[in-house]
Amino acid sequence: MANADIKTVRDMDEARLKDELASLKKEQFNLRFQQATGQLEKSSRIRQVRRAIARVQTVLREKSPKAKV
Repeated sequence: MANADIKTVRDMDEARLKDELASLKKEQFNLRFQQATGQLEKSSRIRQVRRAIARVQTVLREKSPKAKV
């Protein structure tokens, strides 16, 4: 999910969202590691991944049964 918009994320089921969240967090870790070692080429990718994580977490929270208000 490179630059997925919120509609794409909302169409995913909960299991897929959790897999996507794990994948994004792993990518974020790798990007931070590359930045620390000076190997990061596109620093804007960190921001994109951070926002994608926020999108996935928001949709997961919306889909949880506790969030029904």
